[in-house]
Amino acid sequence: MSESTESTVSTVSTVLVLGSDPPPKLDRLTGRAQVIYADDASLAGLLPSADVLLAWDFTSDAIRDAWPSEGPRPQWVHTASAGVDRLLCPALIADDTLVTNARGVFEQPIAEYVAGLVIAMAKDFYGSWELQRQRRWQHRETLRVAGSRAVVVGSGPIGRAIGITLQALGITVDLVGRRERSPDPEFGLVHAGDALNGLLPAADWVVCAAPLTEATRGLFGKDAFARMKPQARFINIGRGPLVVEKDLVAALGGWRIAAAALDVFEQEPLTSDSPLWDVPHLIISPHMSGDTLGWRDALAEQFQDNFDQWSAGEPLSNLVDKHLGYVPVR
Repeated sequence: MSESTESTVSTVSTVLVLGSDPPPKLDRLTGRAQVIYADDASLAGLLPSADVLLAWDFTSDAIRDAWPSEGPRPQWVHTASAGVDRLLCPALIADDTLVTNARGVFEQPIAEYVAGLVIAMAKDFYGSWELQRQRRWQHRETLRVAGSRAVVVGSGPIGRAIGITLQALGITVDLVGRRERSPDPEFGLVHAGDALNGLLPAADWVVCAAPLTEATRGLFGKDAFARMKPQARFINIGRGPLVVEKDLVAALGGWRIAAAALDVFEQEPLTSDSPLWDVPHLIISPHMSGDTLGWRDALAEQFQDNFDQWSAGEPLSNLVDKHLGYVPVR
């Protein structure tokens, strides 16, 4: 169990960093913190010595595996990702350790990535590239983006940024969250999760940006794809387990939906022998939708800003509700 967050923070704190490839730039901690590094194998043994844990390798499950072992625990855990599903476990949820995430770094890059996918699908850029490779001149007609309709599932900062960016393209956006909120400044109404089934049949674009919780695991499976119209395109930039991949493959193979794009997967990295590589009308990218030039430096700066607040005894930014699994909307 961690010490009370009201206790006095020592002048020189110990910051334990999980992952060092490449190491974060933490120059502002010089003289203020002892920074030590751990990998998956050494994390459990080093946890009792840490005041703060930075999950720099946010793809690791080591925190979730190591946390239930014996000894003191850090007062604060920060993950360099928007999602916290890779680190939360019952022991950490029950503990008084604070958890923060990287909210604010990835929203607009991911929104731009989704907008790029929407335009690429609508304008059949993939078809143009393939025909160019074949040296074939084949005129086609493509879709208009303006005037179409999107359902964006996930009303946190990433989902909201996606929705606002799609609106700028002339797309009508239905935003779906955990509960209904009205009025909403950008969307008028945020739909409750139980409204999703009724919204899917009218959507031209369905974008999954929800956090991974027990309630959302497998959210997009056979039933959800069956509700979409044959012209619908599906995009997942949230978490891989939000989608039942075999059901998506069946929907694409049977032309029950027109196309899809996945940036996240049930198992990452995707192995070279995965059948997903050969699925028709499926665009695959390696969990890169939020990773723009300089993103690691932005993550390190954000952590150091929060460290300043923690050292001063001030409230932390991006405080996660560990029971919900995300930063609540205020």
